[in-house]
Amino acid sequence: MNFFTIPAFPRFYLNDQRGIALVITLLTVVLVTAMVVEFSYGVYTGINNLYNWRDSQRLSIMAKSGINVAVRYLPMAIREPKYSTGAIEIPVENPFEDFTGIITIRIEDESSKFYLNSLVNARGQKNDSAYNAFIRLLRALSLDEKIADRSTDWILKKWETGASGPEVTAKSSRILTADELLLIDGISGKDYDTLLPYVTVYGSMDNSLHININSAEKPVLRCLSDAITDALAQRVVDYRKDNPFLGPSDLSRVPGFGKDIGIPPGMVITDKGPFSIRAAASSGGVKRIIETVFNMSSGKIEYWKEY
Repeated sequence: MNFFTIPAFPRFYLNDQRGIALVITLLTVVLVTAMVVEFSYGVYTGINNLYNWRDSQRLSIMAKSGINVAVRYLPMAIREPKYSTGAIEIPVENPFEDFTGIITIRIEDESSKFYLNSLVNARGQKNDSAYNAFIRLLRALSLDEKIADRSTDWILKKWETGASGPEVTAKSSRILTADELLLIDGISGKDYDTLLPYVTVYGSMDNSLHININSAEKPVLRCLSDAITDALAQRVVDYRKDNPFLGPSDLSRVPGFGKDIGIPPGMVITDKGPFSIRAAASSGGVKRIIETVFNMSSGKIEYWKEY
């Protein structure tokens, strides 16, 4: 009898089949592992984002509480002569039982700075007295004096049509925030950083320039007159530490501060406010900051920035 015999598969064919199965298995394991890792990472980042959002909201509330405390503290603080010597910084660690972190509150008198809007008077004209004072401030800070022209042009109204030059890109109105300086052509970020501690956009509604000699720093004191040198400004700072000025005439008590200094009438004041308040709450590497300006006379918040 003839029998049909089934030929045996070649050994190399069986090996190929096993190799393909192994490759498919490995690919499946890799894909499943990648999916698990991606899912785990998504869950991890989602939970972290949730915790960060929760912490950020809590810190925001803490910072707001710092602002509220500062607003209530101000009426008492300005009665103390010590406050006239400059800014107050109050760090508070672990203020609540369920909060581990720190809240830092900084209160600063805005009248101790140069009022930028005073460069243009209430009639929409260049204020020469304030302009010259700003030039002196720029010199004291070793900045380009052309910044005074550019800042004035930014505020000035364009009375003529078809104007050309810096006025074309000017805002033609009051500066509302100091950050607007970055929008002015010719003022760099470095210029802005140097100038920011000594300028403000908050002052009298008639745009007149007033400097609080009880809290102004040396560069701002030097902007009062060409005759005020760095050494003389330092004497003013040293004198007021123990003897706060009660009026502009008290400047004559400072050694070397004679009547020939030539400060424009009305530029020197000893009143306080408005006040800038900065509250920063931080915990676990997360920080929330609120910056605001509080006007004591009106009892209103004039500026609010949270980040």
